[in-house]
Amino acid sequence: MILYRTDENNFQLHIEMGITARKITSILKQRGYKLTPQRRAVLNIITASQDHLTPVAIHERTRREYPGIGLVTVYRTLAILAELGLICEVHAGGSCRSYLMRRPLEHHHHLICSECGKVIDFADCDLDKLEQRLSRATGFKVEAHLLEFLGRCSDCQEEKA
Repeated sequence: MILYRTDENNFQLHIEMGITARKITSILKQRGYKLTPQRRAVLNIITASQDHLTPVAIHERTRREYPGIGLVTVYRTLAILAELGLICEVHAGGSCRSYLMRRPLEHHHHLICSECGKVIDFADCDLDKLEQRLSRATGFKVEAHLLEFLGRCSDCQEEKA
């Protein structure tokens, strides 16, 4: 799910499908990466999921098909996919990470529920002026940014009430 700002106070929900396992396979081959059965299994798990998955969850699901797959293989595959910009990495606090196929394909950020882990993507961050001001003040050349808000989703708020 993606939140698009339509005006000052309104957001429009939009669902957009991400890249397919077949397309990722093609990109990996073009970049010279081997496509082992284990790596394909990791790709299939990620592309089939609508949820952000931790490396451990991906490993557990992949082991159903390939019992001998190591967690290191999952981490290496995720690192390659993240480096190529094919998956979305969410920093859920501390060293905890979760992954999802990149939806939307453009630059976006995350709302993360600190209770259930639900992640909502949003595309509007309007940080250009802040980036420019920081660059002028510090001499730092900003190349990219990551914006994540932590809080409680509406479902978790309702459960607490």
